[in-house]
Amino acid sequence: MLSRSYKYYWWCQLAGWGFVGLSLIFFAYTFEQKVTYVFLARIGLVILTGISTTHLLRWVIRRFNWLLLPIEKVLPKMLIAVVVSSIVCSLIVMGGVELFDLRPEKILKLPFSKRLVVSTLDNGLFLVPWVLIYYSYHYVEKSRRQQVSTLKLESLVKELELKTIKAHINPHFIFNALNSIRALIDENPARARNAITELSNILRSSMQAEKLETVSFEKELNIVKDYLALEYIRFEDRLKIEYEIDEDTLDQPVPPMMLQTLVENAIKHGVSKQMTGGLVKISSDFKGNHHELVILNTGRLNGGMNGDGFGLVSTRNRLQLLFGEKANFEIKEIGHDMVEAKVLIPVDLK
Repeated sequence: MLSRSYKYYWWCQLAGWGFVGLSLIFFAYTFEQKVTYVFLARIGLVILTGISTTHLLRWVIRRFNWLLLPIEKVLPKMLIAVVVSSIVCSLIVMGGVELFDLRPEKILKLPFSKRLVVSTLDNGLFLVPWVLIYYSYHYVEKSRRQQVSTLKLESLVKELELKTIKAHINPHFIFNALNSIRALIDENPARARNAITELSNILRSSMQAEKLETVSFEKELNIVKDYLALEYIRFEDRLKIEYEIDEDTLDQPVPPMMLQTLVENAIKHGVSKQMTGGLVKISSDFKGNHHELVILNTGRLNGGMNGDGFGLVSTRNRLQLLFGEKANFEIKEIGHDMVEAKVLIPVDLK
């Protein structure tokens, strides 16, 4: 069964050479030349020979992979091929004209060599546009396929990067959570059991979130509340927690485990290093065309909080991969002993 592109090729062949035949008839009428059966037969011979010659030329181009060659290498080959094809086409047409006695009166008086030159030049005028159209079509088609392949590759790379980032986030979180539980086992077994329950809730939510590239802010916030409840068991009154949440933002999409990672960094590198503990405040609101998330914590910018730690780098990378340049993440000191991590995610206004 013929492929769609091969059928399209033959329709173009018939349409192109049919246009050549109609053009010859039009010029014959324009210059008041008699359109006889001999004249029409000669045009038919030109069309059939042209189709056969260009089809053979196409076979040569594909057989020797000329479409894959750079222009500077293929140009000399194509010039020779067009000249040879024009001569072959002329010889076939002249042979058919002689065989079927289709010669016009003016041509009878010219010697064979001159007739061959004139016919070759005429056929060259048809073959050169054919080659240009053929190459242009395949150049555009090749560019389109490369563009599609590039988009598929970029999509695959994006997916792999997201999965790689996630694979780092979850073990990172589990390690810190288990450290918190380990600190409670000897000190207060009952609270340790409560901590294990909190951890199981977090892991269950984490495993569900792993299947998605984004989750609703409400689900992410629930994970963070479980995590903070777990950390509160360890820090007790040294950890102060505040929420300032606009309920309209609860449906907004956010990367799973992103907020938890930022809160984890705020406690590990901020609050835990303060003798008297400190504050973790989570705010969520709309600012213009963005969903603004702010994590405010007691501490200073140093170590893992300086923007170079894995959790913060992964946050920046995930926002770029998922939301592009319109998303933003920054972390900075506010005053002497407060750190602010701010995430801006573009809002879908559809």
